Amino acid sequence: MPQASEIAWLIPVFPLIGAVLSGLGLICANKKINNSREIVSISLLSLVGVSAVFSYKTLIEQIDGYQSVEKLFVWASAGDFTIPMGFVLDPLGSVMLTLVTTITLLVMIYSHGYMAHDKGYVRFFTYLALFSSSMMGLIISPNLLEIYVFWELVGMCSYLLVGFWYDRDGAANAAQKAFVVNRVGDFGLLLGILGLFWATKSFDFNEIAIGVSQSVSENSLPVWAALLLCFLVFLGPMAKSAQFPLHVWLPDAMEGPTPISALIHAATMVAAGIFLVARLQPLYSLFPSIQFIIALVGTITCFLGASIALTQMDLKKGLAYSTVSQLGYMMLAMGCGAPVAGIFHLITHACFKAMLFLGSGSVIHAMEEVVGHQPVLAQDMRLMGGLRKKMPFTSITFLIGCVAISGIPPLAGFWSKDEILGNAFISFPAFWFVGLLTAGMTAFYMFRLYFLTFEGDFRGENKELQKELLLASEINIEEEEHEEEHGSLHESPWSMTFPLVFLAVPSVIIGFMGFPWDSKFANLLDPEEALIALESFELQEFLPLAIASVFIASIGITIAYQAYFAKKINLSKLFAQRFPSVNKFLSNKWYLDDINEKLFVKGSRKLAKEVLEVDSKVVDGVVNLTGLVTLGSGEGLKYFETGRAQFYALIVFGGVILLVAIFGFQSPQVT
Repeated sequence: MPQASEIAWLIPVFPLIGAVLSGLGLICANKKINNSREIVSISLLSLVGVSAVFSYKTLIEQIDGYQSVEKLFVWASAGDFTIPMGFVLDPLGSVMLTLVTTITLLVMIYSHGYMAHDKGYVRFFTYLALFSSSMMGLIISPNLLEIYVFWELVGMCSYLLVGFWYDRDGAANAAQKAFVVNRVGDFGLLLGILGLFWATKSFDFNEIAIGVSQSVSENSLPVWAALLLCFLVFLGPMAKSAQFPLHVWLPDAMEGPTPISALIHAATMVAAGIFLVARLQPLYSLFPSIQFIIALVGTITCFLGASIALTQMDLKKGLAYSTVSQLGYMMLAMGCGAPVAGIFHLITHACFKAMLFLGSGSVIHAMEEVVGHQPVLAQDMRLMGGLRKKMPFTSITFLIGCVAISGIPPLAGFWSKDEILGNAFISFPAFWFVGLLTAGMTAFYMFRLYFLTFEGDFRGENKELQKELLLASEINIEEEEHEEEHGSLHESPWSMTFPLVFLAVPSVIIGFMGFPWDSKFANLLDPEEALIALESFELQEFLPLAIASVFIASIGITIAYQAYFAKKINLSKLFAQRFPSVNKFLSNKWYLDDINEKLFVKGSRKLAKEVLEVDSKVVDGVVNLTGLVTLGSGEGLKYFETGRAQFYALIVFGGVILLVAIFGFQSPQVT
């Protein structure tokens, strides 16, 4: 029997088959398939489960020292030009496959409860299977061209899932926004891929790095051109992994169902950009200026996301900006030349962020029983509070996630985030300071979320506050008043709590794989780097940075506790009222959405109107003038078409006389 690594190409095929079959069923026998929702969901779950088993086998083989596998075939050829396709399975790929299949499987189990009463249940599971298959195909792609194919498939699936509730204006607009913003990055990525192929005649990651290095050293490729190509390729991950300034689509993607938020933010779409930068490290490491740009973008992103999250009252959007911030940390690691640290944080973050998003979905599911199926009310933390007593599993797992993401030892987030900050301190001390400050902000806003949601008294029955929030959101209050009586708060069903409990385990213990003095994770992905890290590790260097990180996180937690649990600090008076412009700046998300609206949305509309004016007045005017001239000349010439030979002879004679007169007038006078 062949090793799992030898047939890794089957891993994305299983969910793809399920997605195709259920999709065809929806097209050909929609009613019958929707009535068989449990059969469809179990089938798709089973196929993803098979992919998960294969993924775990490949990971075990890689841990045991099985060599990386790469199998290629010629997809297209013309003369000396060939395009290879196939798959590659190495330690990085096996780790990512394990992550994606695990999170997808848990999200699908969770979705069975969360989407139980949705009429698009089968369509939702079909999209999930296709989404996961696309991400798995991207992971095992051996070159940039094949990655681009799956890159676009991932983008298409995200568009379908973010806009799943397409009858809601918010979801439809969010899907369009995600699609348009990602097209900006993908256009740069495509130009970069084509440019690198022109320069190196290859799509392979390592061959591109070698070819660019040789071309630059031989002066056949200018350094500025190489830098430009590297930056164009980086535009793709900037958009896909929500880096400044192309991050604006990710918070709006919360309009989709909560399980999708967990999948996008944890293991699929946003992870694709980080994964691609890790694959291209041999290329980026050639140019320190590009690495500086990557680190700078990551630093700005992590600070931006954290600062905006400070003022968010929507539970899911608070977590969304948290994801933006954590992705910034990962990109900072890539810019510092530490891809192993970035991928390690990607793995740990995926576990606790998926748990946090699924936990928020559990809360929203319960809140809808009280305030109705209105996202404005069900997701607003001002109407929550006191949920810990009613939802023990959700509250405990959410608290574990908050501790993990805050970087408190010994949970997973501490080890991965601290490794990034340590590399940043060595490479870019200024960026380390921003990352350290962001760590304190992260701890504050995450425990702010926890205390507002789970502690204190329940505020969901405050009708006046509900009306105020609906008015602020321009929702029709009269419609809300006629809704039927709502139920009471209760814990979510087992299908929703089981994934939370399951994810709580790696959120606690998976960080132990990344001890800086003996990193099993680094030893798997890059044994040479792990050996260098082991030899260069100094406890007296590690402890001060670790203590500083834990100290500032503890300050953030303490402030959140005093402000939102003990009620001893009034942050509104201390900050919001003293610095209203700063508070407004953060509440309006750095005005980036307003800038985009004015420059690109309204600007493009204005340009389109001006082009339309030119088209209607100039282009159409020329065309219409040509038609009028033709019509007028035709009308005039028809009088010369009499059919009489004498009239034609008269015209010829008159023409001859006219020519003689003209030439005679122009001839020189004879003296």
